[in-house]
Amino acid sequence: MRDLSLHILDIAENSIRAGAKRIEISLAENLASDLLSLEIRDDGAGMDEATRRSAARPFFTSKPNRRIGLGVALLEQATQEAEGRLEIASEPGGGTRITATFRFSHPDRKPTGNIAASLEALVAGNPGVDFRYERRSGKDLDVFDTREVGCR
Repeated sequence: MRDLSLHILDIAENSIRAGAKRIEISLAENLASDLLSLEIRDDGAGMDEATRRSAARPFFTSKPNRRIGLGVALLEQATQEAEGRLEIASEPGGGTRITATFRFSHPDRKPTGNIAASLEALVAGNPGVDFRYERRSGKDLDVFDTREVGCR
């Protein structure tokens, strides 16, 4: 994937397939620490320990109608290429939290991309799901929340 907005779209679609009704996406730039952090949290079905450990393995999928899955593995690769890491926290019935960190100034860090277009696709295509997007940069905070703007 070319940019982080496409990773966000892919991971959020995984959340929707897992039955999430609320997805929270946070992107934080910390220039003082030279870090870019992406976190995607959902209230979906969650994963058992074996599935969670396998989720970032290339070609692993829990989707019954698919034979391969690359989204989480590609996100993990993107983090590693930019001296970052990927963490997955999940439990059955407890939703999932995926956290990806990147060294902000790394030349191989993926660009942010068109986050607005990804959010627009998610919101328009999933009217039964609430989305919250936060972008932090220094002291600035931008928030889009479908519950606040009446998108449902």
